[in-house]
Amino acid sequence: MGPHPAVAAIRHAVRVSLSALTPGDLVLVACSGGADSLALAAALAFEGPKAGILAGGITIDHGLQPGSARQATRVTGIMTELRLTPALAVRVDVVAPGREGYHGPEAAARSARYAALTAAAEAASAPGGAWIMLGHTLDDQAETVLLGLGRGSGARSLAGMAPVTGRYLRPLLRIRRTQTVAACTALGLVPWDDPQNCDPAFTRTRVRRDLMPALAAALGPGAAEALARTAELLRADADALDAIAAAEADKLGGVSAGLADGWPADAIGALPEAIRHRVLRQGALAAGCPAGAVTQRHIASMDELVTAWHGQRWADLPGGIRCLRRYGRLLFTRAGASGGRSPG
Repeated sequence: MGPHPAVAAIRHAVRVSLSALTPGDLVLVACSGGADSLALAAALAFEGPKAGILAGGITIDHGLQPGSARQATRVTGIMTELRLTPALAVRVDVVAPGREGYHGPEAAARSARYAALTAAAEAASAPGGAWIMLGHTLDDQAETVLLGLGRGSGARSLAGMAPVTGRYLRPLLRIRRTQTVAACTALGLVPWDDPQNCDPAFTRTRVRRDLMPALAAALGPGAAEALARTAELLRADADALDAIAAAEADKLGGVSAGLADGWPADAIGALPEAIRHRVLRQGALAAGCPAGAVTQRHIASMDELVTAWHGQRWADLPGGIRCLRRYGRLLFTRAGASGGRSPG
């Protein structure tokens, strides 16, 4: 008799993800101990050796809850039992409210987590570092699309998460959360229920607890799949438009030019709107704006400096960044670096 259907589905998803790697590569699964990452860790431990892949794991202790260190120790123990080597635990410091770089509790924890994962991957002993495997599911993808809609962040946010982003792998984007829970039960793994996943102070929790069930009730049980499918359809278009925008930014001197001499406003204004907005967003990100915090409202305020210039001041952007027009050029600066009205 074969494995439970949920176990088989997750193993297949991991096997497909690993097929693009080279034997001898090291993959670290990011495991919080929750059902999604625990089921993923078990699947990587099973499929990795068969593919000639070195399979390890890492858990991040954000230090935000009492007993977080004990939970990290518990997770490393489970990863060791699954024969994942190395089995790492990393403690991070999350930026506190009121400090520079703080953009809300979710964003602060996410930034600290990804910084730690990237550092661990780069420090790995394997040639070229390690890949990081993440347990985002179809449900997470659907929630991400809804969050993007709510923030007015544009097509890139609606495109959701990609199966591969740099060294990050997301093999479970077509797997439902119910399947990861079922897989853990079938394998005798006891997942950890993070209390913050039930805390309505977090936007994603409210989307998961309130909005997704309401959508399913109104539109039918396939609402999550439809949202995830929308993300897949939009991703190819968004990738193509981003590539065109990057080429146009290069013609202007590259995204870093906005931090030095600036971009000629007339040249940006001559670009089609869809490309122009992407160039402006790329400039904002290069200047230091957190990617998830740049909304269409921010892009529109930058765009007005190009297309509706009447001597207005700068556009305030996330991360303490300002976009301003000076002597016909568009510049990105840190807040406080300049002020007042500038000649157009």
